[in-house]
Amino acid sequence: MALTVIRLLVPGAAAALKAGNLVQKASFHTSSVRGLEYGWLAYLLGERTTPRLKKYSKIISVDGNLASGKGALAQKLADKLGMLYMPEADTFYMDKMTKEKEPLSVDFNGMCSLEKFYTNPKAADGNSYRLQLWMYNVRVLQYSDAIEHLLTTGQGVILERSPFSDMVFLDAMFKQGYIRQECVEHYNEIKHNSICEFLPPHLVIYLDLPAEEVQKKLRDSGKSYLQNVPLQYLKNIDDSYKKSFLPEIRETSELLIYDATQDVDAEKVAEDIEYLKFDKGLWLEQNDVTYHNMRMLVQDKQGVSNLTNIPKFLPEITVGGLDFDQKYYAYKSTFLSPPAARVGLWNATGGCDLTFCSEPGSLKKGGRRHVAVCLGRSTLQVIMKMLETKTSG
Repeated sequence: MALTVIRLLVPGAAAALKAGNLVQKASFHTSSVRGLEYGWLAYLLGERTTPRLKKYSKIISVDGNLASGKGALAQKLADKLGMLYMPEADTFYMDKMTKEKEPLSVDFNGMCSLEKFYTNPKAADGNSYRLQLWMYNVRVLQYSDAIEHLLTTGQGVILERSPFSDMVFLDAMFKQGYIRQECVEHYNEIKHNSICEFLPPHLVIYLDLPAEEVQKKLRDSGKSYLQNVPLQYLKNIDDSYKKSFLPEIRETSELLIYDATQDVDAEKVAEDIEYLKFDKGLWLEQNDVTYHNMRMLVQDKQGVSNLTNIPKFLPEITVGGLDFDQKYYAYKSTFLSPPAARVGLWNATGGCDLTFCSEPGSLKKGGRRHVAVCLGRSTLQVIMKMLETKTSG
């Protein structure tokens, strides 16, 4: 299993005292282990979400093919509307949220590489599917951060893509023969189990750019790994957007489509948003009770990550026991050495944690036998106990 880690941050006492009250500017975190978190007591004491929601208290997703200008438009639009701009999540999203000084090893970030995908998309080690599944996981985490920020502060959020549109890359990979049918089925099962817990964006802005123009922009970027992205792959992404995602999202969210062959004017987009009615979708049915339940979900990042945990064996996302052992101790030596204030939780990308089964009598010194099996979610404490148990005779 492609292993990663969710790092749980324990706030200092001084930081907790400075918080002051229950309603503070949202801070991103990766677990429920923090000071003054929102909960039932806050709700019973009168904390409510609806009073802080204003005109632009919305979730907006800017979508489009690669190099279509999503980031530039999203940033300008956020500045114009007074919303929070969240750049597109990458494979090191958790490192950024936990404020690591430098990105950790890929062993702790999905065991996948974007550069390798573009240079060798059919790599025999299953990198392509691990990348796709890991990106879905981090998009789900980022989307939960966006909703948490919206409900906690009332400030709207503009994202580049969302977990709702992530499937366009899966479709393109499969059509190109980069991943197997079993991988598609596994992804769809995970998405079905997780996406239902979140409401779709209030508004999706789609930037339409022909695949030929996308390929040209990628080559002009100067990045070596983007010089030979197949045109057909880019066309497959475009087709999936137009034939699958856009017709579906139109049913639940407002949709604006712009021609991205020319620079899209943020002023014009903001004016178009002004005239939208926002009279469709499940957001209209929410009240303080449902917002309370939503806040309880999205602030619990461990719970959010559990949504993508489905026990299933796939060679692309599975590692053997010996490899697991090595990565575990590498992680432990990095993060769990005293007096570190952080504790960690192993989490396997792709829906299930992979640990090993030691056969009866095989834990004797020099006699440990590792058998890779999918056991569902395993806590770090359980794994530590298994790895550190010493038996005699």
